[in-house]
Amino acid sequence: MEEMRSLLAGCLRESAKGYVVNALIENYPNINELMNASEKEISSIKGIGAVKAKQLKSILEFVRKVHAPDTSKRIVIRNPRDVFDLVRADMEFLQVEHFDVIGLSTKNHVIFRENISIGSLNASIAHPREVFKRLIKCSCAACILVHNHPSGDTTPSDEDILLTKQLVKCGKVIGIEVLDHIIVGADGGGYVSLKEQGRM
Repeated sequence: MEEMRSLLAGCLRESAKGYVVNALIENYPNINELMNASEKEISSIKGIGAVKAKQLKSILEFVRKVHAPDTSKRIVIRNPRDVFDLVRADMEFLQVEHFDVIGLSTKNHVIFRENISIGSLNASIAHPREVFKRLIKCSCAACILVHNHPSGDTTPSDEDILLTKQLVKCGKVIGIEVLDHIIVGADGGGYVSLKEQGRM
């Protein structure tokens, strides 16, 4: 919390113990919530006008883009960390569950990444039909499943494990291998690979 307080104070040129920083932390107690706040919401805080709100949102967007992969380069997935590096800029700061699929070539080059569903605070629904539709269309050899846990706890739920096993079975029938399912935690929570855990 103190680190966030100091960073906000530096960005806005305000006192770390002053009203503006206190109000920001009271309204947005973690970086996840602040990342998802609009300029209008931020500027509604007393002492933060449109200019400071725009400045803060620009800095936050810069941080997001620093974590984003270079899309001009061909991305190859070699391990779960590569997947995390690919998605973390988007997924670490989401406030509800998003379920994505990453389509891969025979050499594990990323062909596409697509959002399949958006759930509630703790639930995401992904139907096999939706998961495999574009994979089939793009003639993918394999895929990786990814979703986030806004709570920050990356422990797979029973539903996560069951869905993964169902999609692995579907992939075998279709001929598209499901290589892994990565769960991304919010606000620096890291990630978990179901493949590494032997839960697929």
